[in-house]
Amino acid sequence: MRTLEIEWKHLDKDGDTCFRCAKTGVTVKDFIQGMNDTCLEEGIQITLKETLLDEDQIDESNSLRFNGRTLEDVLENLQVSENYCGSCTELTGKETYCRTVKKDGETYEEVPASVIWDAACRIMQCECKKLTAA
Repeated sequence: MRTLEIEWKHLDKDGDTCFRCAKTGVTVKDFIQGMNDTCLEEGIQITLKETLLDEDQIDESNSLRFNGRTLEDVLENLQVSENYCGSCTELTGKETYCRTVKKDGETYEEVPASVIWDAACRIMQCECKKLTAA
């Protein structure tokens, strides 16, 4: 059995996180739940590691790692940037800019399931995505 560990890093301020991190978290958890049955047939188990960050680590917030490799390292055609985040600004009490990802000309404030699928299948060299699309 091979294991894919997806690490989700996000701001944690007194048990709360920003809206975009929360959306990424829901997407990652849904992905893992939905894919584990299919991937188990291929001998792959997907697990989640959640890393809580403080305000000093905000530049790492809303990021994903796949078996220790960053999302942008796994998907060469993905760019990382940042933009103003009102939710984090409210949580931290200071103007905050948070991580975004850009793929195929589209910028996302939260990481979409399609990007997570692409990265997971590339790192595990599997066909799980194709199996779920059938």
